Amino acid sequence: MNKERVNYTSSDVTKFILFAAFGIFMFFVPISIGGKSSIPIDHIVTLVKKIPNYGPIYAGTIVIVGAVLPFIRKTWNKTTTDTIFALINLLGIPFVIMAILNKGPEFLMAKDVIPFIYNSIVITVTTVVPIGSVFLAFLVNFGLMEFVGILMQPVMKPIWKTPGRSAIDAVASFVGSYSLALLITDKVYQDGKYTGKEAAIIATGFSTVSATFMIVVARTLDIMDKWLLYFWLTLIITFIVTAITARIYPLSKKPDTYYGGQEGNPEEVSTGNRLDTAVQEGMRAFKSAPTVAQSIKGNFINGINLALTIGPSLMAIGTLGIVIANHTPVFDIIGYVFYPFTMLTRVPEPLLAAKAMALSIAEMFLPALLVPDADIITKFLIAVASVSEILFFSASIPCIMGTKIPLKMSDYIIIWIERVILTIVITVPILHFIF
Repeated sequence: MNKERVNYTSSDVTKFILFAAFGIFMFFVPISIGGKSSIPIDHIVTLVKKIPNYGPIYAGTIVIVGAVLPFIRKTWNKTTTDTIFALINLLGIPFVIMAILNKGPEFLMAKDVIPFIYNSIVITVTTVVPIGSVFLAFLVNFGLMEFVGILMQPVMKPIWKTPGRSAIDAVASFVGSYSLALLITDKVYQDGKYTGKEAAIIATGFSTVSATFMIVVARTLDIMDKWLLYFWLTLIITFIVTAITARIYPLSKKPDTYYGGQEGNPEEVSTGNRLDTAVQEGMRAFKSAPTVAQSIKGNFINGINLALTIGPSLMAIGTLGIVIANHTPVFDIIGYVFYPFTMLTRVPEPLLAAKAMALSIAEMFLPALLVPDADIITKFLIAVASVSEILFFSASIPCIMGTKIPLKMSDYIIIWIERVILTIVITVPILHFIF
């Protein structure tokens, strides 16, 4: 190692520990308030959402302003993809107005279409992102990621081809949400600490829905009596699938280059005392970090910009995805892609299971609504696949599109298909053994 050792004081160590502990507490430690157990950031979001007329004023503004900004900034026609999605995002404006006024065509105002997208996804995600950004500084700006990164290198790099610091992203998803994890990934990528390939693997492999949302799926499918089995099986399957997709096209072909042509700031490779190297890297980042005020201000501005980018996409693409799922045979047809795999692995009701999993790209919760009375193996498979597939148009895909992470629309589709097929092939034999 050719870096000079960092000189630090006991005061530096104390501040480092306090900042890290505060960041960990805000993102990873569930606490109970008012009978609800969740991480502190989620409690803050719940509190903010109770402000009178908060949804219509804040979310309405974010969606409308976000939809017109590309035209004001003249960025809407930079590429064909930009043009297509800028035009689609304009649909977010009438959709959000319908949601606020609670008036519109019956097929759009059904409780699982515009009201669901607006209340459950748009308001929540566009609130989580700026609030999460404020506290994100304590996770990523003051050395914690560098410290954890060195310690987790022996696990993350060989298995998932990502730096040790990506372990924080993985945990943030399961205890927080994909929006918080993507916030971390995008920030770290733009800071030159992930390559484009690493950021793409993390965004499509770790940024899954939170454990709290998994409870909703488990309740819908009446498998809460097997909650621990469901949780751990899903976590293990999700990460096994990610280890495989990281090694196949398209992720394997992503360039290992840094954002904006930066030289990058890759993790120090530990060749000696790993704990000592971790402390040195953590303190080096801590000593060179901006002030708390500067970090919070910069992160909050980035959070608002990200909310403006993803707000109209969530409203427009989320609504369109569910309308297509509800009123066209598109997803029934897509289901035949998975039918050979559900049939070969002897899933009870293989065609039903295949069609249910096809719905997951529109919205991860839809498959559960199709199989509430199915066989336990079918229900368990759908419950696991709903989480392990990660990519869906009502939320996670628009969120990733709002970041700088280098992924194309074709990448999302291919990776989603890969993840669903791998989930079937890996999960079903385990379920046959258990049940």
